[in-house]
Amino acid sequence: MLKNQGQNKRMLFIAGVLTGIAMVVIYMTNRAVPFMMDDLWYGTKLYEETPITSLADIWDSQIWHYLNWGGRSITHTILQLTLLLGETAADILNVVVLVLLAYVICMLAGYRKLTAHLGAVSLLIGCNANWKMSMFWQSGAANYLYITLPSLLFLYCYLRCLDEEEKKPLPGILFWMLPLGLIAGWSNENMGPSVWLVTLGVIILRKKGKKHIPVWMILGNAASLIGSIMMIAAPGNFVRSDEAAANDYGLLWQLFLRGYAESKAALEYLFPVLLILGGLILCAKGVLGIKLGRKNIFLLLCALISWGAMVLSPHYPDRAAFGTMALLVCVILSLAKEIVGKRKETAWYLFGGLFFLWLRAMYVLGEFLAVSWGWIL
Repeated sequence: MLKNQGQNKRMLFIAGVLTGIAMVVIYMTNRAVPFMMDDLWYGTKLYEETPITSLADIWDSQIWHYLNWGGRSITHTILQLTLLLGETAADILNVVVLVLLAYVICMLAGYRKLTAHLGAVSLLIGCNANWKMSMFWQSGAANYLYITLPSLLFLYCYLRCLDEEEKKPLPGILFWMLPLGLIAGWSNENMGPSVWLVTLGVIILRKKGKKHIPVWMILGNAASLIGSIMMIAAPGNFVRSDEAAANDYGLLWQLFLRGYAESKAALEYLFPVLLILGGLILCAKGVLGIKLGRKNIFLLLCALISWGAMVLSPHYPDRAAFGTMALLVCVILSLAKEIVGKRKETAWYLFGGLFFLWLRAMYVLGEFLAVSWGWIL
């Protein structure tokens, strides 16, 4: 027992050092990525080149945006708020939101340890198809990093109710579930409908099991549905679609291109995280006989829906895989916890794998910083 305690302390110490280094490197990378491209446009009132200077300006520009450009009102409001605060504040917020997102991932995984948190951060960067455009570019951070946080928190409220042992409701959930559900549903085109469908699945499962369905579950699910409808049915989406150049592709060719985009997302954008997940499933289920459990099945289902939903989009940019990747990271950490719980001697082996993930994350950020500083030509 004393030997295990000593090993755990050493592991936590090393994880603490690696986490400290990671936070410094992540902040420096945020400082090295300036406001650019869409950031410069969203820093204005959109319908004119006047810079935004107040909340009233953001309100006016978002009304115009909803009617003329697109329905991601929540994410672009977040974006304009961070742009209004300035680059230094935005860079600090990006680090804070990443830390919070990693913590919520650990909550969903049921693995709230420093090593798990370090694993979440390392996976989000090291397995990211486009870490710069989904986490450090301010427009990308608002659309993916920031908005994934309420989406996963919304899922957590439902998935914690899948346990055999009924848990007490979270404090005040009846009051804050409505806005949280609305934000989660109004997140982006693939994650919004996905979290709505999965939380609806939890409600149906409880109904079949003849369990009480709390009011907050109904309200939250309804709010997420309303948010998704508001986002997808925005007049600006149709205005923008009409302005887009039409192509001459036939139906079969378009189906082929959509299939290619989905395949590329799975076998290129998401492949590293899927490879790690596959290895852990083989180890947990195939070797140790550990069951996936309802929570992980629902998380995998949500990931599958969020990936498949992009077949409805003519484009599948690599950064759009961020939410799906975050869901898979939840399952990875959950399985890692189960493996360590069943075979304690595997802890250091898994920690060794975590170290290489951390090294990968620090390498890609370090390389970017070296190029930015002129150390690498």
